[in-house]
Amino acid sequence: MTKAARPRSAGDDKKQRDLQAGVALLWGEQDRPARGPKPSLTPQRIAGSAVALADAEGLEAVSMSKVAAAFDVSAMALYRYIPGKTELVELMVESVLADVPDLTTAGPGWRPRLIAWAQRSWQVYQAHPWLIAATAMRRQVMGPNQLGWLDAALAAMEPTGLTAPQRHQVFLLLAGHVRSLAQQLVDFDEDHNREWTRLTNELLTRQADRFPALTRAVADGAFAPDDIDPLAFGLERILDGVQTLIDRTGPAST
Repeated sequence: MTKAARPRSAGDDKKQRDLQAGVALLWGEQDRPARGPKPSLTPQRIAGSAVALADAEGLEAVSMSKVAAAFDVSAMALYRYIPGKTELVELMVESVLADVPDLTTAGPGWRPRLIAWAQRSWQVYQAHPWLIAATAMRRQVMGPNQLGWLDAALAAMEPTGLTAPQRHQVFLLLAGHVRSLAQQLVDFDEDHNREWTRLTNELLTRQADRFPALTRAVADGAFAPDDIDPLAFGLERILDGVQTLIDRTGPAST
C-alpha cells in the first residue's frame, strides 16, 4: 500500500526555486539579461569580499549589508546577483575550494595521494576557520570545485580494489578526521585551556582513587604538550586500517 502524495505547498515551491537558484549560481548557469547596462559586480567578486570579511571577523559577521558596504552599494543591490545569504555562503565555500588538488603530483599509489588530499584540506581549513561552520554535515548544494575535491579523493582510491561504497566511507573517514581537527582549532582558547588544565589537575588529585587509569595517564604525560602531529597520526591509523581492508579483498596498487 502506498502513501497518498502530500499536496505541494507554496513553501515547497519556494524551497525548490531556492535550490535551483543556488545550483545556477555555483555552476554559472543563471540567466543573464539580454539588454540593459553591464552589471558592475559579479557573484564571484561579491563572494570574494564576503570571504575576506569571514576570514577577518568570522562567518557570523557576514551579512548582505556588510558585504554591500564594501562596494559602496545598498544591500538590495546585491540581490540582483545573489538571492540571499545561503547562496552567498555556498559561493564562499566554492571560492576557497577553487584550488582543486592534483594528487598525481604526490607520487604513485593511493596512500600518498590521500595523505596529500588531507594535508591540502587541512591547509584550507586553517586559512579559513569559518569553513567548518559553512560546510556543516548536511545535504547542501555543491559547486564544481567542491565536487572536484571529492572526485580527486575517489580517483586516488580507484586502484585499491575497494568497492564504491567502501571508497566513499574511506573518504568520509578522512574528511571527518580533518574536520575534527578543524573544529578543535576553532574551539581552542588558550586562557580557557590553561584554567581547565589547572582545575582538572586539582580535581584528579582529590579524586585519584575513583579514576585510577586517568590519573596514571595524566601522571605519564597524556595531556602534556608533545611533538605528535595529530593530523599525521590520525591519517596513518586510518590508512593502516584501509590497507588491512585492501589486503582482505585482494591485491591492489599501493
